[in-house]
Amino acid sequence: MTQNQALTILKTGANVFLTGEPGAGKTHTINAYVEYLRSHNIEPAITASTGIAATHIQGQTIHSWSGIGIRKFLSPYDLDKIATTEYLVRRIQKTKVLIIDEISMIDGFTLDLVDQVCKAIKQKAEAFGGMQVILVGDFFQLPPISRKDEAVPFAFEANVWREMKPLVCYLTEQHRQSDEVFLSLLTAIRRNERMDDHLVHLENRIVSDQDSFEETENMTRLFAHNADVDVINDAALRAIDGPTNTYTMYSKGSESLVANLKKGCLSPETLQLKVGAVVMCTKNNSTKGFVNGTTGTVVRFEPGTKYPIIRTKDGEELTIEPMDWSIEEDGKVRASITQIPLRLAWAITIHKSQGLSLDTAMMDLRQVFEYGQGYVALSRVRTLDGLYLAGWNAQTFQVHPRILQQDRAFQDQSESAQAAFANPETVDLEAMQKNFLLANGGTVEGKKLKKGEKPEKRDTLDLTKELILTGKSLQEIAKERKLVMATVLDHLEKLIIVKRVTLKDIEYLIDPKLKKSLPIIEEAFASCDTTLLSPVYNHLDGKYTFDTLRLARAIISAKNQKTK
Repeated sequence: MTQNQALTILKTGANVFLTGEPGAGKTHTINAYVEYLRSHNIEPAITASTGIAATHIQGQTIHSWSGIGIRKFLSPYDLDKIATTEYLVRRIQKTKVLIIDEISMIDGFTLDLVDQVCKAIKQKAEAFGGMQVILVGDFFQLPPISRKDEAVPFAFEANVWREMKPLVCYLTEQHRQSDEVFLSLLTAIRRNERMDDHLVHLENRIVSDQDSFEETENMTRLFAHNADVDVINDAALRAIDGPTNTYTMYSKGSESLVANLKKGCLSPETLQLKVGAVVMCTKNNSTKGFVNGTTGTVVRFEPGTKYPIIRTKDGEELTIEPMDWSIEEDGKVRASITQIPLRLAWAITIHKSQGLSLDTAMMDLRQVFEYGQGYVALSRVRTLDGLYLAGWNAQTFQVHPRILQQDRAFQDQSESAQAAFANPETVDLEAMQKNFLLANGGTVEGKKLKKGEKPEKRDTLDLTKELILTGKSLQEIAKERKLVMATVLDHLEKLIIVKRVTLKDIEYLIDPKLKKSLPIIEEAFASCDTTLLSPVYNHLDGKYTFDTLRLARAIISAKNQKTK
């Protein structure tokens, strides 16, 4: 299933399990859906299984959001106390859409507790009190944390999972890895296939510390244990001559909420840096040009403020200023922490690497101790050439047999959902999406409807067509319609298919750069004998973005229609 197909299903208000391999675009799809909801005046509750995962999506932990904390059981007294806590009641009552990220790390007991709380507060018997719930994650990644000799159920084994009957959207496009050999290796791990042929490629990536120090000294190193990470980072910083600049985290608000923010923040409370320090950005800042996972080296400090200036792998220099991590409620900040969004990055634990995309990494997988840990580590890098290994153990490539079986079922369920929602004779998507918005107090096409007022029936494709015919750029259309670029391009392709726009109408979209690339892309589609994007993306070694390929596909389709 493509991201756009999943987004279409999400907009209907159905409960969804959004899954797929690392790099398939789960976070991108959720961000697009959040943007869509907000553009229609619906504010979703964004949560995750851990504080670290929560910082990746600008949310909070599901434990904090629901008020269950660290509990594994709710007595009648506990449930009554939570259900009468004013701020929790206000928060959950107003929630229409609940997003839970990194669902693989939440056990079935916890998911059932959240369900109990939502039902009690909303006073409704439906799963989670009737709100739309979106579960996001990949069960091949890190499993729920369990005590020794304690068996805990996976989230999909929770009672409420069966009750809510989520539609499965299994994303199949790949946006992180463009290396076919490496993709084949990762797929073999997911399928629990024999690794003999693939081990040859991994053995070629083994390097010793002595032989490779100069080559790998500025790379992020992944370890299974915190102790190894701290030793590497502390030693590497001490080895650098020169003065140290220290940045202390500032916090305000509820003490317990601040503690949760600190626990989930990848930047330390006390950050020490020197010129030459290898660092990783711990937050997204599109304005400044870095994201969570961007790595670089400190080259100097800004005069006066002493803010660090880092040089990325691409040679770009970025000034890293303090940023906030916060928890909001009713539009008010209840707690926040402020720190330079960096951490030392000679080394990081595999757990803390989940969700990151790295160009290069040195990994020591000899101490891997649980299912999924080795797979998470390997899938952080984009290509085999970016992978450097100290070694691995017998546990590294093992996947949980229960997950292997369940994943096949998820793929089948996803194909069924895709087929069902692709049939216009049985599913009126536009009506479902509008009804969902209206039922939850949202607006249609950005217009606030008065009580009893019916929405104006406008075809969403016509709205996009009108803007195309005025000569607006795709970016302008996306901004004006409050849509993500993938949706605008999807509209464009549909308009061409039904012959509501022609090649002449869209020729203005072919800028000189695209005009030069178009023959190459067209030849790639022909060579691959497909209209799918992923094979062409891989065929062209990731040289063009998926949006560029999608636009090119639309133009090729318009050209073909003209010649018929």
